[in-house]
Amino acid sequence: MFKQILRSGCNLNESLPAKLQKVAAVCSNVIQYQDARMLTTANTKKWDLYSAVCLERHPIVTQSMQEIEAKFHNMLKTIEYENSLKSDYELKKEAENKQEKLNKTESVDDINVVMQTMQDIEDIYQEELNNFKFAPRVTKFDEQNITSSLKRKLDKNLLLLVQQKVGDVHYWLPPQGIRKQGETMRQTAERVLQDACGTKIKVKFYGNAPIGFYKYKYPKKLCEQGNYGAKIFYFLAKYTDGDVSNDVKHQWLDHEELKNALPKEIKQSISQFILFP
Repeated sequence: MFKQILRSGCNLNESLPAKLQKVAAVCSNVIQYQDARMLTTANTKKWDLYSAVCLERHPIVTQSMQEIEAKFHNMLKTIEYENSLKSDYELKKEAENKQEKLNKTESVDDINVVMQTMQDIEDIYQEELNNFKFAPRVTKFDEQNITSSLKRKLDKNLLLLVQQKVGDVHYWLPPQGIRKQGETMRQTAERVLQDACGTKIKVKFYGNAPIGFYKYKYPKKLCEQGNYGAKIFYFLAKYTDGDVSNDVKHQWLDHEELKNALPKEIKQSISQFILFP
């Protein structure tokens, strides 16, 4: 009752009997003190702002077809072959076969002319195909499980993780760093990536807005110093060229490998906005 009357701005002398005016005055002071304390506590909570970069390397080769995909692909090829018209190569080859049969049945007194037939061209193409060596889908970096190389898991998306120290513990995380005065969050993300990976790597950022957000509270000792926690804003970028040039521990990991490398809370946060095939 007292709180409703006091906060409504009514005159105490009009709202309360004389005996309760002193009690109401005390309650008013207590409420004002509590409100001021709550406001002060809220204002002293300081969040550190971080930018992080989810840098993806997109697949370089197509994924191998599954059994049902291979059957469907072969069925389409069969239908296309049955319904297609003859190509110029097939028509020329038939014409050469007819001419060859005609030459055998008739006597030809003309001088023989050396010419390249369609069969000769086919033999040349077949020899070229036999000499061509396809690049392996599984590289030596896959066999040796060198996760710092980009030349692995060629048919999958890879995400860059670097080893960073948080408190007294080292974690595998996307490159992240605290925002400096005067920077936008996008500028912080670009600087953080350059500090972690060097200037030789080239990337493309997808827009100026972050794609995800994660926050956590600092330990009690840091909270007592005025830093309540950290808010991390994730930006998405695509790898285009170059490599990580600095002497920093890093890994390029696919979806399954990220499950074991990322901290549980960050993994749950990233999985909400990073899609893997």
